[in-house]
Parts: sequence; C-alpha cells; structure tokens
Amino acid sequence: MGFERACSLDEFREGEAVAATIDDQDVAIARDGDEVFAVEDTCSHAYVPLSEGEVEGCTVECWLHGSRFDLRTGKPTGLPATEPVATFPVEVRGNDVYVDVTTTLNGVTPQ
Repeated sequence: MGFERACSLDEFREGEAVAATIDDQDVAIARDGDEVFAVEDTCSHAYVPLSEGEVEGCTVECWLHGSRFDLRTGKPTGLPATEPVATFPVEVRGNDVYVDVTTTLNGVTPQ
C-alpha cells in the first residue's frame, strides 16, 4: 500500500486540521509553516475527532475536553489525555499531501 493521497495543501486553513480517511484509518492532517503532520483522528481520552480541534504550532487541541497532542510525536502535552495518538509518515509532492497509514512513526497502534 504505502503512501496514499490525503489532501491538497490548498485545503489547510490557519488553526485547523484536515480530516481524511485512508484505508479505513481516520487521519487528522495539520500544517505548521512548511511542515505537515498526520496523526490518528481520534483523541485518546474522549475518542472524538482531533481534526475538529484547534491547531497551534505543532499542537492540536481536542475540542471536547482540551487535551493537547504534539503533532510530531503524538504525545499528550495537556490533560486530561495521558496516552499518545499514532503519528504517520507524510510526504508532500507538489501541492498534494500523501500519508502512509501502514506504519506509525511513534510505534503507537491506532485505536
């Protein structure tokens, strides 16, 4: 399988993530400047979509209870979440973003 097209760079808005489903895996894709990150689109605390939360720098905040996750590592940086979310490899090809959901960068198994 490998990398699959997830979205276009044109789809990003300041402070927001883009939701995509690749091979039945829900993914939240976020951008910080020229860097693009992909994490599983499920908060490890409340099981709601992280793509509906706010993005600030390399952090996404869950809209329900305010859990925060580092987009680079998937580690929680703000309670109430204590478990990380899976992070996935990303490639930008021209104006398109590709994500590989067959492997995780941080070794966390997606929920």
